[in-house]
Amino acid sequence: MFEQKTRDVVVRVEPDFLAEQSSPSDDRFIWAYTVEIENQGQTEYQVMERFWQIADSRGQVQEVRGAGVVGEKPILRPGETFRYTSGAPLSAPSGVMLGTYLLETPDGERFDVDIPLFNLESPHEARLMN
Repeated sequence: MFEQKTRDVVVRVEPDFLAEQSSPSDDRFIWAYTVEIENQGQTEYQVMERFWQIADSRGQVQEVRGAGVVGEKPILRPGETFRYTSGAPLSAPSGVMLGTYLLETPDGERFDVDIPLFNLESPHEARLMN
């Protein structure tokens, strides 16, 4: 699991290669990733936007921006955790993802929370051993 803390918000990500949905012979590699956003503070936050950078091992980079996460703009009260699962397709057997969530407090303050860089690794990528 990959983890990053910004202010009093912790983001954890667990990627999972989906072999049954992937087709290496067609350059289609699919991952699911589960995210937990935990509010460890005393203030309520709402997830307003997401921003992802997805880079594959062949150098192709995609950027994804949008409102909320998985069609929601969840509110995180103090001590609460929001968990969701989404997916990412690549045309290469490995890559990385990272990004930010834009959070908003009840009084209108907005700030970015970092999503940790995490690896998307399939068994179809040759690895170099040191």
